[in-house]
Formats: sequence, C-alpha cells, structure tokens
Amino acid sequence: MDVMVSAGERARAVAEGWLRRFNAALEGGDAADVAGLFRADGHWRDIVALSWKIATWSAGDVAPSLLGAARAMGARDFAVDPDRFPPREVERAGEATVEVILRFTTKVGRGAGVLRIKRDDADSLRAWTLMTCLDHIAGHDEESARIAREEPAFERDWQGPNWLDKRDAARRFDDRDPAVLVVGGGHAGLAAAAALGALNVDALVVDRMERIGDNWRRRYHGLKLHNQVYSNHMPYMPFPKTWPRYIPKDKIANWLEGYVEAMEIAFWTRTSFEGATYDAQAKCWTARLKLADGSERVVRPRHIVMATSVSSVPNIPLIPTLEKFGGRVVHSSKFGNGAEYRGRPVLVFGTGTSAHDIAQDLHGNGAHVTLVQRSPTLVTNVEPAAQLYDGIYYGPGPSLDDRDLVNTSVPLEMMKQAHKLLTAKSRELDREMLEGLERIGFRLEFGEDGTGWPLKYRSRGGGYYFNVGCSELLIRGEIGLIQYSDIDTFFAGGVRMKDGREVASELAVLATGYKGQDAMLPAFFGPEVAAKVGQVWGFDHATQELANMWTPTGQDGLWFTGGSFSQCRMYSRHVAVQIKARELGVR
Repeated sequence: MDVMVSAGERARAVAEGWLRRFNAALEGGDAADVAGLFRADGHWRDIVALSWKIATWSAGDVAPSLLGAARAMGARDFAVDPDRFPPREVERAGEATVEVILRFTTKVGRGAGVLRIKRDDADSLRAWTLMTCLDHIAGHDEESARIAREEPAFERDWQGPNWLDKRDAARRFDDRDPAVLVVGGGHAGLAAAAALGALNVDALVVDRMERIGDNWRRRYHGLKLHNQVYSNHMPYMPFPKTWPRYIPKDKIANWLEGYVEAMEIAFWTRTSFEGATYDAQAKCWTARLKLADGSERVVRPRHIVMATSVSSVPNIPLIPTLEKFGGRVVHSSKFGNGAEYRGRPVLVFGTGTSAHDIAQDLHGNGAHVTLVQRSPTLVTNVEPAAQLYDGIYYGPGPSLDDRDLVNTSVPLEMMKQAHKLLTAKSRELDREMLEGLERIGFRLEFGEDGTGWPLKYRSRGGGYYFNVGCSELLIRGEIGLIQYSDIDTFFAGGVRMKDGREVASELAVLATGYKGQDAMLPAFFGPEVAAKVGQVWGFDHATQELANMWTPTGQDGLWFTGGSFSQCRMYSRHVAVQIKARELGVR
C-alpha cells in the first residue's frame, strides 16, 4: 500500500540526506566531495561563523573556501534544528527549493544556518545556497548573560541602592570607561546597544539630539515609514500587534525613548562626538565628547560603533547660478513643514522619496510647488508594489527570529534574481501610474538590470520614491515638473528656463540626498584612518557584501552599523557577538 508522504516529510528527508553527505565530506576533508554537493551556480554566505567575516563565495570558490574554513573552526554536526521552523518546500527567486534551518557547532560556539536545495538532475540533489552564522559563543549566550545579571530576589539592606539608583550610577560612567562607544542614537545605535547589553558588554550611546527619538520626531510633519510594521520591529521588543501598518514618525520617536529605558541602555543626549584617536598598544580609543554644558569628557572605549545612518551627511551639490536666487535655500534635512508657504511658489530639487513627500506636504499646505527632476528615478506605489520585497515577513509561519535568519541567508546573486522577478511584477501592478508619469515627461528607471528599489538602497541609499499620492498630483498637474537640464539660470525670483519662460519661487528645497558614513571619517578620525577603512556602504564586489558594515574594518576597534529597521535588527546581534569575542580574547 502506498503511503502518502507530506511535503514537510519530503523536505526533511531531502535535507537530512544532504547533511549526512556534507558531514562525511567535511570529516573526510576532500574538496571534490564538498564540491559535488553544490550546484555550479551555488553560493556559501558566512556571517562570522567560520571565516570571522561577512562574505559570500560562489561557484568554484565554494568548496575549497568552505572546507578550509570549516576545518580551521572545527565545524561539525550540521543538522536540522529541531527547535526552529521545520524544513519546507518553498519557492525562492522563482525556483522550487527545499529550505531548512540548521544548527552546528564549532570550537567557538553554536552556529545557525539556512540550506536551500534544488534538483540538479533526476539523480542528484545539490545545494543552491548555504548560509552559516555564529549564533553564540559557548558559555556566553544571551541566557547565560541574563542569569549572570540576576540579583537576589530580595536585598537584606533595604537602605542600600535600589535598581534605579544602580541604573543612574551605571549610565553616568563616573568610575569606568565604556567598552563600546556607540555614536548615534537612532534605531541603528539602539539596536546595537541592546544586543551588546544582552551579552553584558558595557556600552554608551551618545547623540547630539535634545531628546531620545528626536532624529525621527523633528523630521517633516507628515512622515511615516514607507514599509509596513511587520519587518520593522526592534530587537527584543517587537511593536504591539495593535500598531498601524505604516508607523508615524512621532510614534517611532516615542517608542525609541521607551526602548532605551526598557532595555537599560546608557544614553547621553546633547552630547557631540568630537573625534577619536586609536592607541594600538593599549588597544583602545581616546574619544572626545562635548557635553550639554559645553565641557569635554574623554572616554577610552576599546570599540567605537558608528551608527550615524547610511545617509548621514547632507549632500549639497554645486548648483550653478544658485547664488543669484533671492529666496530661502534649505536642505531637506532641515525642512519642517510647509504651512508658512501657503499661496507662495516653491521649487523642490530632487525626485526621491523626501522630495516627493516634501512637495506633497507643501501642496497640502497650499503652496504652489514645482518639482525639479535631476536624474531618472524609480517610482513604485507604496502598496502593494513596494511591499512585495518584504514578503517573507507577511502571513503565518516562522517566528520573527527565523524569518530574519532566512532573510540574511540570501546571497547577492540570488537576491538579484528574486528582485528582477518582483520588479517586473511591481511594474505591472503600477502600469497606469507609470504611464501617466511618462506622459508628463517624468524620467523613469527601475534599478540596475531591473532589480528595483532595495538594491538601489543598498548601493546608494536612495534614488527612488514610494508613491503615497504625489505621483497623481504630478500627473494631474497640481504639482509642476521641470527638468534640471532645461534650466538656464537662477534669478532673484526663481529660475529661467532655456526656452525663456520663468518659474517663480520663494523657497528652494534641496532634496538632494546624503553622503555616506565614509564622508565623515576624515573629520572624526583623520585621513589615515579614513584611508584604512575606505568605502562604507555600497557593495564590495570582492565579498559580495555591503562594504565595512557590521564587520571588522581596516581600523582596529572601529565598526559601522546602519540601514533599515530590519537590517539593524538582524545584524546588531552579529556585531555584538564579534565584539564579545574580542572582549573574551577568542578572536
């Protein structure tokens, strides 16, 4: 009698068969045996488990690199993790695969991973992708760290310091230096500090803002997140299920303020990071902080984590003849709301998300707005099209931790393949809007090789717009559109076009984007450190990864974090584990 086998049972059998062969190949030490387990287009992505770096190897580089690293780290006992989401048959990047969450051990600690298998031919099952990451260092997992922090249930000395007294004393750092100085108190810095704290690594966050959350609170009036709540949780404290899908800026700001208290993060507001020098012999930094009262405090952390956003320094390009303009000029980072420009003409330079949102805010306040397009721009409706790329976070299924693990397991080439398919689908969903934009002369593009907005974000931090209504205002002519290349000159009252017509303006908003974190390196650390580090953010094609993000840099003790809520949540733990390893001397 035939016995019906479920898809889950089939997936588990496939995974366990591959893993038996993989463990044997590692034990045997034969690169040819390892190579035989991977497709010709296979990839191995490692997140500090076997290589102590974040990097991806592809095709012929997979087997020798993986075998050498696994042997060096004593990696063994790769198996289906019984405590995580079970193996399943699922489509990824248009391919039917078996996807399984793994666990394994190394001489350092416990690892986690994700394996994807698809059929190469009728007789052979080969891996398409394998991701390995260091989950925790043996004896120094988050639960062990929590137990180490645990105090007696009741203190016998009732007049001694209570929890609040101890917290206040700890965050002053009167008697010690922090092990880690986190520069920047937005979601990136707080996620990193929370992950470090969970491993009992002493961290201090500093920021110039008056109040925690002001980096969101002080942005333009109508701002909301443009992707949905499901992917945007902070580590350890997911947003309540009652929250709206698109979170308003002030709600985020207030949550971050509460997050600092709930996670017991040491945070100094109104504190400017003035720069630091590294002592190679002492293996620590001398970091200068300017405090709220104008005094200076010097701290000597062993690590500095720069969390000042991937778009940190306003980019103010040289715009010929702008000096002739008689109105106000402001970068988008300084724009509050458009109420004071009711009935007045305004030019907004740029066609990314900030430019469109600011133009829509001004229009809603009764201003006469003209958008100035400088370069072709990707436009997609905020829903459903823009949300397609976060599909892994929607619907029932794995826990958030498991979804994050699966998300980090996607190598760059697989991501490109998936995003091409999603971008084609989004263009079909957005066809009517896109055709309307082209009719009015708006210049469109859809990312490198049609890969859409997420890779534009990873490569340049912007260059796209999630439409929440401004595109329709443009199409209907309620907001004007001109091309920057058609401008002849500025004059006191606006711009004169090459065809002779004049476009009046009393305000020019430069929504011209931001420079990356590497732009601030020389000012804070000097040219020598800047040269050691090099590019930050954007793809390093040698590693197929974002350059110098969440990983050791060319400068000892200097780290970078940033990106979306989901990126910061996923990678904060990896930064914390790497720093913990250095604090313990195991790396």
